[in-house]
Amino acid sequence: MFRDFICRNARAKGITGTVRNNLDGSVSVYAEGEEDKLQKLSSLIHRGPLFARVDRVIEEWKEPSGEFDSFDILYS
Repeated sequence: MFRDFICRNARAKGITGTVRNNLDGSVSVYAEGEEDKLQKLSSLIHRGPLFARVDRVIEEWKEPSGEFDSFDILYS
């Protein structure tokens, strides 16, 4: 549910990128968009959806790559 929550909210804000589960149980989000919209998405990531447990969020801000046309869930 966490990946779907992030994907729906990113798309609603016009943010592009990806979200995926990692083998260690963590979730990676790569998001590109306007800074204010990214800040709002970051707040949602820190909170998570109802019944989610977010232990830690590590953020790294970089210049956008421009390689994404949409926001998608990646399945490994």
